[in-house]
Amino acid sequence: MDRIVKVGIIGCGGIANGKHMPNLAKLKNVEMVAFCDIVRRRAERAAEQYGTPDAKVYEDYRELLKDPEIEVVHVLTPNREHADITIDALYAGKHVMCEKPMAKCAADAERMVKAAKETGKKLTIGYQHRQKPQSIFAMKLIEAGDLGEIYYANCYAIRRRGTPNWGVFLNEEEQGGGPIIDIATHSLDLTLYLMNNYEPKMVVGKTHKKIEHPEAANPWGDNGVSTTPLEEAACAMIVMKNGATIMLETSWALNTAEPIEEGSCTLCGSKAGLSIKNNVLKINKVEYNRQVVTEVDTKAGGVAFFSGAKEDKALTEAYNWIKAVVDDTDPVVLPEQACVVSRILEAIYTSSKTGKPVYFD
Repeated sequence: MDRIVKVGIIGCGGIANGKHMPNLAKLKNVEMVAFCDIVRRRAERAAEQYGTPDAKVYEDYRELLKDPEIEVVHVLTPNREHADITIDALYAGKHVMCEKPMAKCAADAERMVKAAKETGKKLTIGYQHRQKPQSIFAMKLIEAGDLGEIYYANCYAIRRRGTPNWGVFLNEEEQGGGPIIDIATHSLDLTLYLMNNYEPKMVVGKTHKKIEHPEAANPWGDNGVSTTPLEEAACAMIVMKNGATIMLETSWALNTAEPIEEGSCTLCGSKAGLSIKNNVLKINKVEYNRQVVTEVDTKAGGVAFFSGAKEDKALTEAYNWIKAVVDDTDPVVLPEQACVVSRILEAIYTSSKTGKPVYFD
């Protein structure tokens, strides 16, 4: 990738500083030339640390989008703003990486897909768990047919205690929900991706808010989160049109002894199964009339299934995204796929509120 790609950053908060800007800075053909945040000082700090010497700073993202030199925009704002900013950026002629979840609601996600199609610009969503070594290896097994037909799956994102109580995480209007939309979104995306199944038929879901003081033992401290209307935990059953079933479990706070990191799943096929739990990949099957479980060492051998693949999934995500722009190829995460994730997440909330299944057309 020898062509320079000029990038504008919209939203210079936690996810920008923790994931996107540090990894974009490692790519030699990327220049971050503009930074926007409603808090100007945040944009200024980002420009000082990651920007080119002449990087520009904005408080209004619309002004950033007017710059014809900017080819790519990263939308790293609260969920409520994802759709409008992304759509404006696409119609301004920019390729867009939008942080997960795609949008606060399914209707907004669908608007984003429509805008990408109408403009012909690339749109991808920040589901980096697809691009960790365990997922890449698992996909190779699945594509080779080693699992057979995948008809049952579990996806998990379970914290014993781990409610993010900074920024707008606890603001339902800004974010749209709790752990379902925050961390289960990663696990569901990875599960659908590995199954290559994006046709849901029905969802039944239930959210829970029962713990008297969920911030006790919270690694991020006590911030009175017990007053938030957001769910602490949730579970769901997702039935696909081909009969496959997915069970989803997620929590920010749950009295369980076995936390499971986001981006974890179990897939059961007609020939074999696999699990990716807490970034450990295991394959299970029957050989010579014996049950066998194999743990895959994804650090050995240095094999890169995606060009430039690293142990750091966020760096691999950044590399492959920019490479898709330079090579004019599809990004790893397609907007149509991410839109299905948003539709299912919304259905879980709707099912819990109504006490009824939600059926898809």
